[in-house]
Amino acid sequence: MRQDRRVASASEGIIEELIWRGLIAQSTDLEALTKATKSPITLYCGFDPTAPSLHLGNLVQILTIRRFQLFGHKPLALVGGATGLIGDPKQSGERTLNSKELVTEWVERIRHQLTQFYSFEGANAAEVVNNLDWTADIGILEFMRDIGKHFSVNRMLDREAVAARLAKDGISFTEFSYQLLQSFDYLQLFKRHGCVLQTGGSDQWGNITAGVDLVRRVEQQSVHALTTPLITKADGTKFGKTESGTVWLDSELTSPYAFYQFWLNADDRDISSLLRIFSFKTRSEIEALEAQTIEKPQERAAQRALAQELTRLVHGKAECEAAEAAGRALFGGGELAELPEATISAALTEASLGEVASSEVVDGLLPPLDELLVRAGLSPSRKAARRTIAEGGAYVNNIRVEQEDYQVPAGDLLYGSWLVLRRGRKAFAGVVVK
Repeated sequence: MRQDRRVASASEGIIEELIWRGLIAQSTDLEALTKATKSPITLYCGFDPTAPSLHLGNLVQILTIRRFQLFGHKPLALVGGATGLIGDPKQSGERTLNSKELVTEWVERIRHQLTQFYSFEGANAAEVVNNLDWTADIGILEFMRDIGKHFSVNRMLDREAVAARLAKDGISFTEFSYQLLQSFDYLQLFKRHGCVLQTGGSDQWGNITAGVDLVRRVEQQSVHALTTPLITKADGTKFGKTESGTVWLDSELTSPYAFYQFWLNADDRDISSLLRIFSFKTRSEIEALEAQTIEKPQERAAQRALAQELTRLVHGKAECEAAEAAGRALFGGGELAELPEATISAALTEASLGEVASSEVVDGLLPPLDELLVRAGLSPSRKAARRTIAEGGAYVNNIRVEQEDYQVPAGDLLYGSWLVLRRGRKAFAGVVVK
């Protein structure tokens, strides 16, 4: 785990910290949990392998249990090798069941992702566990007799996702039984690790409290549940989504440049809550950044600070520096030739990318610049592009071009393939020769 500048002790109060950050949506008994966390406890959060990578929605949970560890508690990050074979019911319809081989592959990838966020040393060393370990060998008759008997079908039908599916197309017994499996996880982690708290998103409240109830029925012990609120942006759109899709934690699915830009482009109306939810900065540091946003919003100091912190955390210092360098270079503040090709490719793909066939490169020259500006999406027409060039607003690899019939020499292509085009100071796009 990359170390934070601030490491707290359990006596400072993790629950008070979460309340201040707006990270508590529901709790079984907040007063009792506050008292319990005055001493170190063991807690867990589950992550199902429904994709080859975790995403920003998962990051809320990842960082929440990381906060518990920084306050002296022991986190268990559970990867659902068993529950991932079933799938939590969605309101939109039945999940596609992935093969055992694919789920196994995704389990390993997600396990590796989780290891970078926690400390695995000391008295409160984190553990990554897989629920397939205690589910694979249990027989169906044993499970139904010992676990199923504790569940009320009436209560299970009340769950929002289940009710929505029943009102629409119905639900399979496979997905309907998911709640039993997640509850069984809590029971097993209580027995094996003394785990007394499960956290998750507020959409998991029904599953989590079902686990609390199962522990009470089987072990006659009280345990806790805590959920975080679902995050939406000020404009009403879903958090963690962009025009190009989900923001993943895997650099192969979302480049470090795109990840950095996601935070840098955060709406001023959202940045205060995003700092509290995702940053490990202190209250005074966050309040100072909030004040800067109000006084000098054009500087985007809060967005930049959050982008730096999270890109370093998820992708490492070197990738964060490369993403920052790319941002400067693409807007004329640095050397494009010094950027790695992968960074240029990711940045231009994220912005807008036009294509030129290699057959269109004639006598060492690309098609006219006005045509390239149109292909890259920087101008609606060649006439408008020529006007931009004539007015001095067109740039090729950060060099201003004022000749309307200008053709770019193939030798100017970065890495023999890429061209960075810019209209004015803020609009950039690219061209790739294939």
